[in-house]
Amino acid sequence: RTGPGLDQDGTRTGLVFPKCSDMEAFVVEMQDPKNGIKGSEQKLNVTTIPHVIAGKDIISWITNKMKTTAEEAEAFGTMLVAYGYVYPLQNHKKLVMCNDATLYRFQTPYFWPTEKWVAEDSDYAIYLAKRNIRKKGMLEAYEQAHYNHLHEWLNHKWDFIVMQASEQYKAGKERKKPDRVVFDCQERAYWIVNRPPVSRSAFPSFSTRFFFIDGSSRDCCLRFISDQTVFLMNMFYQQAIMRSKVKSSVSLGALVKYITTYKNHDPFLAPCAPSNPWQTDDDSYWTLNMRRWAVDLPTKMRVERWSFSLFELLSDLRGRDDFKIFLKKEFSGENLAFWEAAEELKWGTASSMSTKAETIFK
Repeated sequence: RTGPGLDQDGTRTGLVFPKCSDMEAFVVEMQDPKNGIKGSEQKLNVTTIPHVIAGKDIISWITNKMKTTAEEAEAFGTMLVAYGYVYPLQNHKKLVMCNDATLYRFQTPYFWPTEKWVAEDSDYAIYLAKRNIRKKGMLEAYEQAHYNHLHEWLNHKWDFIVMQASEQYKAGKERKKPDRVVFDCQERAYWIVNRPPVSRSAFPSFSTRFFFIDGSSRDCCLRFISDQTVFLMNMFYQQAIMRSKVKSSVSLGALVKYITTYKNHDPFLAPCAPSNPWQTDDDSYWTLNMRRWAVDLPTKMRVERWSFSLFELLSDLRGRDDFKIFLKKEFSGENLAFWEAAEELKWGTASSMSTKAETIFK
């Protein structure tokens, strides 16, 4: 595909890519109340959206400002959309500037490239989870593909992601409807421009320094990759190549050691006392191994398991309570108390983080 700075065969032309700072200064001038583009209120569905501008007005302003042709002004406007300085209100899939009555808005400076707001997988997963809640599972095809990939990739902390998405969704519902619609459009426009690729292995060729912005529509624009980004990607892959690998014999040895250690504590591999509750009606085994103070003394097998690792001891609440009593005798109980508070802060809700952090600090 051709785009700003590319010829029909995909080679670079004489059009020079401006710096982000120059582009942002130009965007600020476009929003000047006196000499900039005049915006107006427009109805989107049933909601009135403020400061909306038409694509033809943007192209006309650029043409007059830069003393250029409408085609070049349209190409420059497309670059502003591709970089995320301007976003369409209706057709989010096409990151192009149309010379017609298509509605656009200026992106908030918080999402500008110079803010260097890194598009992390977890942030995008939270956004998709929030959008999945809002749309009641009716995501678009490319969003569903990203959602399924991230669900598998970040499965170890998906509960935390869904919890964060729910908190943000509840906070968003408290806004006024026009503000909520505008923020949703801003956020969606940011992720359309900056969302990470589905496959981490499919990086672009370094020689071209361009990549397609992924989407369900193929009418996409090309985004420029800076030299600094190329340098960082080179460094990452060089370190990945030199990273040491674990031999199969070492991995198998660790697996055999783990099985040897835990085989006597697996009720399906070894007989458990007093009887196996999965095979008989006697549930004494579950009662004796309850998490808290259900029994006076823990069983020998339970105490032996605590000796395998500190993680096993802290995972068993009964063992943690006994360990806490021991630490108090050693005048070091605050160590475990701090660890428990940090774990609660780590997996708690976002609304309670400030209060819990203040409690830990005090």
